[in-house]
Amino acid sequence: MERGKMAEESLETASEHERILREIESTDTACIGPTLRSVYDGEEHGRFMEKLESRIRNHDREIEKMCNFHYQGFVDSITELLKVRGEAQKLKNQVTDTNRKLQHEGKELVIAMEELKQCRVQQRNISATVDKLMLCLPVLEMYSKLRDQMKTKRHYPALKTLEHLEHTYLPQVSHYRFCKVMVDNIPKLREEIKDVSMSDLKDFLESIRKHSDKIGETAMKQAQQQRNLDNIVLQQPRIGSKRKSKKEVYTFFDAEMESTSPKSEQDSGILDVEDEEDDEEVPGAQDLVDFSPVYRCLHIYSVLSARETFENYYRKQRRKQARLVLQPPSNMHETLDGYRKYFNQIVGFFVVEDHILHTTQGLVNRAYIDELWEMALSKTIAALRAHSSYCSDPNLVLDLKNLIVLFADTLQVYGFPVNQLFDMLLEIRDQYSETLLKKWAGIFRNILDSDNYSPIPVMNEETYKKVVGQFPFQDTDLKKQLFPKKFPFSEFVPKVYNQIKEFIYACLKFSEDLHLSSTEVDDMIRKSTNLLLTRTLSNSLQNVIKRKNIGLTELVQIIINTTHLEKSCKYLEEFITNITNVFPETVHTTKLYGTTTFKDARHAAEEEIYTNLNQKIDQFLQLADYDWMAGDLDNKASDYLVDLIAFLRSTFAVFTHLPGKVAQTACMSACKHLATSLMQLLLEAEVRQLTLGALQQFNLDVRECEQFARSGPVPGFQEDTLQLAFIDLRQLLDLFIQWDWSTYLADYGQPNCKYLRVNPVTALTLLEKMKDTSRKNNMFAQFRKNERDKQKLIDTVAKQLRGLISSHHS
Repeated sequence: MERGKMAEESLETASEHERILREIESTDTACIGPTLRSVYDGEEHGRFMEKLESRIRNHDREIEKMCNFHYQGFVDSITELLKVRGEAQKLKNQVTDTNRKLQHEGKELVIAMEELKQCRVQQRNISATVDKLMLCLPVLEMYSKLRDQMKTKRHYPALKTLEHLEHTYLPQVSHYRFCKVMVDNIPKLREEIKDVSMSDLKDFLESIRKHSDKIGETAMKQAQQQRNLDNIVLQQPRIGSKRKSKKEVYTFFDAEMESTSPKSEQDSGILDVEDEEDDEEVPGAQDLVDFSPVYRCLHIYSVLSARETFENYYRKQRRKQARLVLQPPSNMHETLDGYRKYFNQIVGFFVVEDHILHTTQGLVNRAYIDELWEMALSKTIAALRAHSSYCSDPNLVLDLKNLIVLFADTLQVYGFPVNQLFDMLLEIRDQYSETLLKKWAGIFRNILDSDNYSPIPVMNEETYKKVVGQFPFQDTDLKKQLFPKKFPFSEFVPKVYNQIKEFIYACLKFSEDLHLSSTEVDDMIRKSTNLLLTRTLSNSLQNVIKRKNIGLTELVQIIINTTHLEKSCKYLEEFITNITNVFPETVHTTKLYGTTTFKDARHAAEEEIYTNLNQKIDQFLQLADYDWMAGDLDNKASDYLVDLIAFLRSTFAVFTHLPGKVAQTACMSACKHLATSLMQLLLEAEVRQLTLGALQQFNLDVRECEQFARSGPVPGFQEDTLQLAFIDLRQLLDLFIQWDWSTYLADYGQPNCKYLRVNPVTALTLLEKMKDTSRKNNMFAQFRKNERDKQKLIDTVAKQLRGLISSHHS
């Protein structure tokens, strides 16, 4: 078994070795490694080597056999090869010789060929260069165009050129280094365009800020001309007249434009306005402004995707400018030009914004404009309220009102709501009325101070008609009188009447163009006129009446004057009705209070007459110099009283033109005051003693006064009415002079007693003065029976009077 098994293994090994040998013989030497590896991995290495050696010997024997078989052929081949070598050497020599000759002959050709080759290379390079330059030239031309546009400040076209350069031309030549430089510069160029356009916008904004007053002035002038044209059209509806009026209006406007148009620089925002032909339209205010910097900057920022940034910047800057424009100068209230410049700047600002609103899409919107206008309106109204309060000249206030109306009308044309401005004008109207009242207070004061308080003399018909034309006075009797004659009133009556009419005209001027109804205008005029009458004129009259040095003649003339002015109030009512076309019968129509004013002034003058008369009487009474201890009677009235009566007679003679009631009241008041003063003079504490003789002298003076009262110094009194002013004195003096104490004491308290007006206190006071005198003068005669009886009688009467006084008080 083992032998069989070993025989099988040797057969397998031999076949394996045979396979390996065949593989070695047929395989490339580079791949023999794995085959040999398998031999070394096996255990029959020695046997394989033996096998290999045997194979090598076999191959050697085969090679030897083959060589022996082909040897003669090999020798023959060598012999032929040697022969060929000789021939080849000859051929080589011939070729070399031919080559040398060829080289010598072709040297010039080679040189020419080299030159041709070089030319072809250059030609190819030139062609390639031209082709590349043809690609690069449009890029360079576009870049050059871009630079020129930048240099000439055509920034929006430059931005478009930059877009074409970046997206169309540069991608074709992007591999060139100069293109890379251009690409790197594109953001810088964009920023440069952005900065330059923003700089132009800033110049525009600065120019607009400086010239906004000119823009506003032009807009307001245009509004004024349009308003004038409308008025002309209303007055002259015919076409021919209308065209002619329009030319005349615009001729002035063109002249103003020529003299006031701001000069412009490139992109400054302001354009020159050429002189227009008479029949051409006047340019609008926005036509004065070059808005191209705004449009360019807006387009540029839109292209650069920075529109929102631009909008925010523009609005922010314009808000700042609005605040500056709305800040009024501190001395604006001093002149109308200050207000005009302030309004021009505001109008110019909003004219620009309105144009921007309608010519751009979204740069500003209506909400933004409304917000600015609300701010402007509040600040403008506040500024006008503050500064107009300093105005004391009504002419300046009136001019300011007209300027505010023009300001409001101008902005209303551009669609801005201006109702608050007209509401504020109603406030200024009250201030205007106050300034008018102050002005007319001075006018009335001058009229009253300069008046001579004498009836106006008239020497001829012309002067008469002139006065009647100034004041509505109708008197048939005066008209029939021959010249020279006199009006009953003094010059201040027609002057005051005409000044009241002038005041009404001044009030009417303010109400023009305020869009008020006739009823509102009428109400305003009547209220202002009432203030003029009840406050201003009334105060002026009161001041004249209360003057210290005013005389009775002046007071009498004032009463006469105010009477005629009171009658003229109905003509003032008619005057107001004629200019407002609102009849007094209309519901809620305000009535004039002139009648009350003149009545109050007349009453004050009457009171002043009474007071003045009493003061004059007091002055005369200060001259009284009674000898209260006199024993003898002069049988005539005192000199001071005679002079006083003469003064009263002459004074009451002047009262002939006064209403009867006034003269009667003045006369009665004077008599009462005289009676009261004489009573006080008799009973004053300083007179401690008096005699019967002094009392009789005093009685003569009282009789003189009674005689004056009976003479009727002023007509209209009933028989003894004026004498009743002295009834107290008369009964007191009769009681003492007649010594009728029994009657007085017996009838006291009865309604029909003889001495009804004698007060027991007064009687006791006077009796005490006489009792003291009796005691002093009759000190040594007290032992006489008559004197003792008289003294007892005085004591008895005094005792009874005290009893009456006590019983009356209880």
